[in-house]
Amino acid sequence: MAQVIEAARTTRGHAHIVHLSSSDALPMIASARREGLRVTAETCPHYLALAAEEIPDGATACKCSPPIREAANRELLWSGLREGVLDLVVSDHSPSTAAMKETGSGDFGAAWAGISSLQLGLPVVWTQARRRGFTLGDVVAWMAQGPARLAGLSRKGAIAPGYDADFCVFAPDESFTVDPARLYHRHPVTPYTGHRLQGVVRRTILRGGAAGAARPRGRLLARDTP
Repeated sequence: MAQVIEAARTTRGHAHIVHLSSSDALPMIASARREGLRVTAETCPHYLALAAEEIPDGATACKCSPPIREAANRELLWSGLREGVLDLVVSDHSPSTAAMKETGSGDFGAAWAGISSLQLGLPVVWTQARRRGFTLGDVVAWMAQGPARLAGLSRKGAIAPGYDADFCVFAPDESFTVDPARLYHRHPVTPYTGHRLQGVVRRTILRGGAAGAARPRGRLLARDTP
């Protein structure tokens, strides 16, 4: 972290910290910003929801890189979001087969270090955020507005004239229990099996048209793609 900040100081360029799991870095990021350096940072749903001391032995579905840390660290990451030191929450979606995750052996050393979280990211973050007094608007800022701004997608991240009509029809007060058999991931290995989550996605609208498992559609986006 110190090397990245020093590089930003030397070059006066923009440094973005990905997949931040350790709260130890938050004071350094805050200090760099007070200095006027262009440093932004993101974290991921699993670092905001899971805690090392709550992971059972052999639960390799929870292995990721950087690793899940203790509950106290998790709460400091939430404080980083509250204080604006962390800018974004991104999926870090990292799918793998059950064999690669060593779900049979429970061997953390050999298991693939990644979590499939794309489908569950929104309800995972919303479940944890509402417990801590955040609003759905906060979650949208972290998971839609912020990423669009960082990626330079000028037609994404807001509901406004000139923007793409991208919507998620979301029932924030409804809940569900995570069942891998109901996931659309090709390999439905998840650390959230059995978790009760708040928020149910009813529909997805992409550029004004329906999108979903039955009607998948999309395209590669670059900065300011029309």
